[in-house]
Amino acid sequence: MAHQQVWFITGAGRGLGLYIAQAALAAGHVVVATGRNPEKVTQALGTADNLLVVKLDITSPADAEAAVQATVDRFGRLDVLVNNAANFYAGFFEELGPEQINQQLATSLLGPMHVTRAVLPVLRRQGAGQVITISSTAGLVGFEFGAAYAASKFGLEGWMQSLQAEVAPFGIETLVVNPGFFRTELLTEESTNFAEHPIADYDERRAAQLQFWKGYNGQQSGDPAKLAQALLTISNQTPLPQRFIAGADAVTTAEQVAATLLQQTAAYRELSSSLSFDEAGSSN
Repeated sequence: MAHQQVWFITGAGRGLGLYIAQAALAAGHVVVATGRNPEKVTQALGTADNLLVVKLDITSPADAEAAVQATVDRFGRLDVLVNNAANFYAGFFEELGPEQINQQLATSLLGPMHVTRAVLPVLRRQGAGQVITISSTAGLVGFEFGAAYAASKFGLEGWMQSLQAEVAPFGIETLVVNPGFFRTELLTEESTNFAEHPIADYDERRAAQLQFWKGYNGQQSGDPAKLAQALLTISNQTPLPQRFIAGADAVTTAEQVAATLLQQTAAYRELSSSLSFDEAGSSN
């Protein structure tokens, strides 16, 4: 992108969203930085002529509509949507109550849908734009203690792949980003919630999982500032790639997922290939 564009970033007050906003501003772009608490976003980013801070709770469709309208009113267009805001409900599935599952999906799956639905009419009118959605390696493979989170990220994957086909004819491009472990604030107490319905059979394994997840905060190998810069580089590619596997650990995970899928496909190839209706006239 050689010219100045308008970047609309969710969850821009901290974590990866903050790094993306800073990188976009440093590159000379206009940034609409959104968050549930606009005062905290302003404290993190400061003020600038090419910065608009807008209140946005992504679980609210009305908030999404209002934030997009404020963007168009101020800048006249919107070029790049970054669906970044998310949270993490960690725990064994059986110990996560329905209310926690609902909260995970409301933020990490339905939230990006609300924002994207509000943005798409603007991009269609322009005949151009990018929808960048931050998924995870948890969108490629599930993991113990991560059932709710992986469910939300697998949902993002299917939605974005379907959306890509639907909006490409309008000149709108989509990108799914699958980061590995980056030193963001996802594992902080503000973003991570643990299962609230303990079951004794899980006690020993839960203790080990809690020790890992609470101890891993701040120890992740990935540098979120470098990831933010990489996203600006990827966004500038023509055409925009449909996926970006981010981080050396994510590359390893993706390769393992691909190899496992190939192995599982081959294992029952003969049986799988025999399930069509018999040709007309043949006997059973």
